[in-house]
Amino acid sequence: MTPHEQEWLGVVEWSAGTRERLIWRAGRLEPYRTEPLPAPVNYGCLPGTFNPADAAEVDAVWLGVPLAVGTQITARPTGLLHLADNDHKVIFGTLEEGARELLAWFPAGRGATLLGPQQAQDWLESLVAAPSSPVP
Repeated sequence: MTPHEQEWLGVVEWSAGTRERLIWRAGRLEPYRTEPLPAPVNYGCLPGTFNPADAAEVDAVWLGVPLAVGTQITARPTGLLHLADNDHKVIFGTLEEGARELLAWFPAGRGATLLGPQQAQDWLESLVAAPSSPVP
């Protein structure tokens, strides 16, 4: 399998069109907060990855129809939302189904730009695995 064909497991933490946001911690979803505005896309993370920009698992978005919180999806990235602060978001789904809304969601100061699937794979592969939790 070539790098651009690698699939990644993601979990939806926040469904498109809703304000209630959950967070993936220690292998399960927990309540996080109620956002002032609904998410324009499905938002979540890629468990087992680690983004040093925010010391958390890599953020992911799924474009298209709303997905239920807790949905787990294994898929190939279709793009990368590149941000100036390096807290990039991996994109899944057809870019024509929400890219405009995704870009509009981020303030201009964050320097959001869309990159392709190979840039997403290259960035993911440059990261180290998520740190292990200490065993009690």
